[in-house]
Amino acid sequence: MSDLFPALLHRLTKSVEIGDGTSLAALFTLGGSYDDTFYGLFKGRDAIADMLENRFWRDAEDFLWDMFEPVFDIGTGTGYARWVFSYTSVMDDSSGKRVAFEGMSQFRLEGDLIREYREVFSAGIALAQLDMASERIDNILRRQFRNLSANPEWDRHLRR
Repeated sequence: MSDLFPALLHRLTKSVEIGDGTSLAALFTLGGSYDDTFYGLFKGRDAIADMLENRFWRDAEDFLWDMFEPVFDIGTGTGYARWVFSYTSVMDDSSGKRVAFEGMSQFRLEGDLIREYREVFSAGIALAQLDMASERIDNILRRQFRNLSANPEWDRHLRR
């Protein structure tokens, strides 16, 4: 599996870079999930393909995604990788702006397919590069906090 995980990461990033939702979705189990910081949770291959083709590629182009330092625990089927991601916005209010940021991803595999994907990064850094109005950035970040703080793993930290 040590060679398979980096190869899986390579196929995932290339699928995103070229906007191929079918090849991205094929990397996931039938009921697999992709939890994207900006667009939310997508479950199942059709939803994951749609996310890439009709959300990512609706709002941006010229994607680059480089994974670094992948680690995989065969016992739990869990992998992690650090990454740098970038794109050029095509949204009306920020068209042509290049956005770059770094983050970390967690993968839970079932065999050689992804059962769960989730990521962590500072969305504020990406949003600030788009020169969005501060009120819009505030609304987006508050929504993300509400989603994160609904996770029971946060209870001990927020409810003291």
